[in-house]
Order: sequence, then structure tokens, then C-alpha cells
Amino acid sequence: MDTVDKIPLEHHPWQPYLPAHARVLMLGSFPPKPDRWCMDFFYPNWLNDMWRIMGLVFYGDKDRFTLLPEKKCFDLGRIETFLQEKGIALYDMATVVRRLKDNASDKFLEVVEPTDWRALLRQLPQCGAVVATGQKATDVFTASAMIAEPRIGDCTAFDFEGRSMRFYRMPSSSRAYPLALAKKAEVYASLFEREHILLQ
Repeated sequence: MDTVDKIPLEHHPWQPYLPAHARVLMLGSFPPKPDRWCMDFFYPNWLNDMWRIMGLVFYGDKDRFTLLPEKKCFDLGRIETFLQEKGIALYDMATVVRRLKDNASDKFLEVVEPTDWRALLRQLPQCGAVVATGQKATDVFTASAMIAEPRIGDCTAFDFEGRSMRFYRMPSSSRAYPLALAKKAEVYASLFEREHILLQ
């Protein structure tokens, strides 16, 4: 047996979060291990800046989704209300993975079973944009959809079963990605402006 085959498989811990009226589907790579979670939901690591980015983009407040700063925890109820109001769906581009280095790095994440993103879009009839929130998600999606990889912050048009779609490549919300929080927020703000979600 190959050494890699001895590494245990990890299955995605959550169901896709799919508001029926969602107009944007955001896809990350895969959640970190549970010992890094501060809540039982997407982007659960306190050191991941996704919810700070969203706070800055939509409310000008990086702590908008912080429940108790001293406990290092996000406010899941406020996050879910926000996602429902704005029509933002969430999942990841892998449903089964192996961690080749036993850490949260996408670089050492082997995608064993990619997500059936087409099945997700069929449940989101109003969705016009797919957003990859990092390089691994970008790589897996563009390979599956057979489309060109856009520059960071930009998008590539593609057709999905007769629906005109846009695929955006966003900077990772991980602090390992070398871009300041405010700069990441600017890139994400541009996406939500282009999709007419920021000002709704």
C-alpha cells in the first residue's frame, strides 16, 4: 500500500449552505480540522479573516460578525442572517480529502472527491456567479468547468446549462496569503459591486 493511501480520508462536515434565492455561490477548499473551529460553520477558524472581510465590505466594521472578542468566537446567528439577506450561498470544492501534512494548508490538501458544483447550481436558479475563495478552489473548479483561470479579483464567463455565469477568483482569506485585510476587502467589495449585491 502506498504511503499516501495510509493517510485517513476526511469527509466534509457540513451540508452546503444554499439560500434558495442566492445570487452568488462562494466555494472554498475544505474546512480545517475541528480543533481549529470556533463555530460549527464555514470559515470557522478564528484566525481566518473571511468574516472580517465581509464585515468590512458590507458594514465598514471588521468586528461586525465577532460575538465575543475575548472568547475568539464569531456570531453564527448574525452570519446566517447576513447570508440570507444578501443571497450568498457557501460550500467548498472538495467533499473528501487527505491532509498530506496534517495541517490546514491547501498546498498539502489532496482532493479525493471534488464537489459536484453543477448539482449545487441546479438548486440555485437565481445564481449568476461562482466565487473561488483561494487557489485550490480555483484550480479544482476551472479544471472541472474547463475554463480559463482569471486573474485574482477578476472573472471568467462561462455557460451552465444555458445560463450565463461568471467565475471569480478571489484572494484567500487565510492570513497565510500575503495581502493586508483592507486590501482583500477591496477586492471582495469589487466582486459584490459587480454582482449588484453590495448596495442592495
